[in-house]
Amino acid sequence: MPSLITRVKSKLFIHSSKKSLHALDGAYASLLRGRSNDFEDLREYQAGDEVRDIDWRATARLSTPMIKRMRATRMHTVLFVVDTGRGMAALAADDRPKRELAVLAVGALGVLTLRHDDDFSLVFGDAERVRRLPPKRSEGALEHALRAIDGACAPDGPHSARERLLDFVARTISRRMIVVVVTDEAPITDETERLVRRLRTQHDVLWVTLRDADPVLTTADGSSRRDVDTGWTVPGFLHGDEAVVREVEEQHREEETRRDALLTALEITHVELRTQDDAVPELLRMLNRRAHVGA
Repeated sequence: MPSLITRVKSKLFIHSSKKSLHALDGAYASLLRGRSNDFEDLREYQAGDEVRDIDWRATARLSTPMIKRMRATRMHTVLFVVDTGRGMAALAADDRPKRELAVLAVGALGVLTLRHDDDFSLVFGDAERVRRLPPKRSEGALEHALRAIDGACAPDGPHSARERLLDFVARTISRRMIVVVVTDEAPITDETERLVRRLRTQHDVLWVTLRDADPVLTTADGSSRRDVDTGWTVPGFLHGDEAVVREVEEQHREEETRRDALLTALEITHVELRTQDDAVPELLRMLNRRAHVGA
């Protein structure tokens, strides 16, 4: 099996060469809600860098804008919480398995974590079992975590149980961490809201939603949609029906509005990923938004 982390890096660094480079080099420091005073090195200013990071003495000496980079004074642990139930074996909005989108999201943020010499850990599971990988700090460990996510998502696996994962983290992990929840667009229930509010008091939380494929449109190869939970196939006469499409879109907007309102009220940075092509740019924009909030 080809390396998953290599696949993630190929997508990540395509975008890191563009204007969003600062999200890789600087935004993560703001994500951690703190700045270090330990000098690491200098580099030339690039589009998107913070003006406050310019070293004016070095700039005057070298006659070109220079950025001062600081090394973190303490390690942090980023905890990825990934729902790997049956729902993650369904299709995303680009007609590719959602598990691949989950691997890309965790992989991209995991690479950023390693670049800042921080630990990461993984909690994943379904309605039958919740597992946790211990904190690590190596690409080999990240590859292992990505393979665990990829292998746990199966169409014939147990049902998804997002609330069970959130409850596990709230009950068993007391040390404050950066918790990145990766889940599908299942509606926010009252129980979900209760657990999210509890997690927010314990940890620094980010929320990544993976958008499902449209259930009333045919797939790219012309076949009908099939619900992974029930096995029910959407009848052909419903495909593309304007009234049905409109009703599905309205329901999604209502659920999205409730989710976004809750996360915004709790100051939880969040993003919705639709396709693998837009996943990395959206994640970088999320980090940039968070960097400006923490500035």
